[in-house]
Amino acid sequence: MSEREGLLRHWLDTVLPAPLERIAPASSDASFRRYFRVWCDGQTWIVMDAPPDKEDCRPFVAIAQALRSLGLNAPEVRAGDLDLGLLLLSDLGSRQYLAELDQQSAPRLYDDALEALARLQTGGDPGSPLLPPYDSALLHREMELFREWFLGKLLGLTLSAAEHHILDHTFATLADSALEQPRVWVHRDYHSRNLMVTDPDNPGVLDFQDAVVGAVTYDLVSLLRDCYIAWPRTQIETWALDHRTRLRALGMSGLDDAGQFLRGFDLMGAQRHLKAIGIFARLNLRDGKPGYLRDIPRTLGYVVDIAERYPELAGLCDLLRARGVDRWRPAP
Repeated sequence: MSEREGLLRHWLDTVLPAPLERIAPASSDASFRRYFRVWCDGQTWIVMDAPPDKEDCRPFVAIAQALRSLGLNAPEVRAGDLDLGLLLLSDLGSRQYLAELDQQSAPRLYDDALEALARLQTGGDPGSPLLPPYDSALLHREMELFREWFLGKLLGLTLSAAEHHILDHTFATLADSALEQPRVWVHRDYHSRNLMVTDPDNPGVLDFQDAVVGAVTYDLVSLLRDCYIAWPRTQIETWALDHRTRLRALGMSGLDDAGQFLRGFDLMGAQRHLKAIGIFARLNLRDGKPGYLRDIPRTLGYVVDIAERYPELAGLCDLLRARGVDRWRPAP
């Protein structure tokens, strides 16, 4: 038993209502956090283990409370020691959206997820000091992960000055588009691995501690152009425009032009997917998590598809093709 596991078990002895019966890994994510399911007195809870030298539990606690106040089904924090980095949470179950999405279930599951997203976007106060802004500096830092970790470190490419200029122009275009959009609360990882199928109050919402105030299309593209599951473009655009209609009916302004909304949605997706590709490469190279490499081709396909359709991204499209990046696949 590791020192950290011993600490976790000792803490559970102090907060559980009865002796611990069983503990098992519940899930892991792309950070240093770990999650365990614990059984006690005929019930289950989730324990978040977030080493305080690497993670800060405070945003999770504050944002969980805020999301629940908006009517979202986020975990309830039952107990916690922020200095130790340990939280005891209500259990939202193990039925992940990703495992249950198919042609038959998708309309119902996405409708629930989009209704919950609308509550977040229309209920959260963009002026609240709770969430930091998704500003130009952050948008650019995220996209730089693509240049550094994917093109540079994973693929080993040395870019020319002209190619660097193309990326600089692309990143500026995508950041400007994001900053022009209506500002809302942004979960920032609103996708099929962070949504749980729950009954009642579907969906359960997880992994929200990095929430920000940013573009209205960000979470929408996270959900509909998911890095882990793909749908036909026509279906995605129908869902996206239906969500725009829902937000307008709830009183959100700045969404009058459907074409402009889809453009913002597409360019926001390109920004997010460039970031995600960089993160997947970093998870492999720095953190020893090669499984995320399998998700790069799908995610890269989104970028290429958008770059082909927008003249302002033609340079990016040419660069990816000239270097063969658009055809990259992980080794078997």
